[in-house]
Amino acid sequence: MSAAHRFAMANDFIVSDMVELAEFPHFAVKYNVQGVPKIIINEKHPVEGSVDEREFAREILKAIGK
Repeated sequence: MSAAHRFAMANDFIVSDMVELAEFPHFAVKYNVQGVPKIIINEKHPVEGSVDEREFAREILKAIGK
């Protein structure tokens, strides 16, 4: 999750939010959260588990079809 926040701080086209599922359980259902952290890119590309910045960048590129 911290990689997502760092990317968002560096680029105005990236937005990063963190949600406490105990307070918003409908998100756990909507995004089928089985474990944390779980990152959803563009509402459709899930990334599960902790990833470093390089892997996160690869996942962003996959999500946008690059």
